[in-house]
Amino acid sequence: METEYLLPRFRELPQLGLYSDQVVTLVNEVLSPLLPADSHSKKEAQPFTASMLNNYVKLRILTAPVKKQYSREQVATAIVLCILKQVYSISEIAALISFALDSAELPKAYDRFCALFEQILVCTREKTDYASVPAADDTLYLLKTVLISCSAKFYAKAQLRKMNSDNTTAFNFD
Repeated sequence: METEYLLPRFRELPQLGLYSDQVVTLVNEVLSPLLPADSHSKKEAQPFTASMLNNYVKLRILTAPVKKQYSREQVATAIVLCILKQVYSISEIAALISFALDSAELPKAYDRFCALFEQILVCTREKTDYASVPAADDTLYLLKTVLISCSAKFYAKAQLRKMNSDNTTAFNFD
């Protein structure tokens, strides 16, 4: 989390349909800075798998692919799912997505999610107050609090990885 992390905006996602393995690869590439390789197992973290993608379709959190291809709307939703699943249950995520889409179309809601998440990641990294991130309405305030919890978890995991790699103790009271 030392460098600025940017999520791809909706218009930057592929316009052509992607097969499930391509969706999995893309989502994992997007999330790799937040979920780097596990230093203990020396293998890359796989925050998103083909079986997860299939389960999200079965649970109707993601719409079914058309001719086995996923649209950029589905890819955007998968990115959001993977970020939120670090803290929230699938049923909570489904409710949050539904709530967010009540107030905006998916491209706008996704881009707002990206922008706010990036701002909150910066606040977390720089240890600054979140009050400077505006929350003009209830939907935005809910999104802000959800993303604060996700950012805090990513930050805590990054710091724990750093402490483990430095062989330092987590709590030093001296």
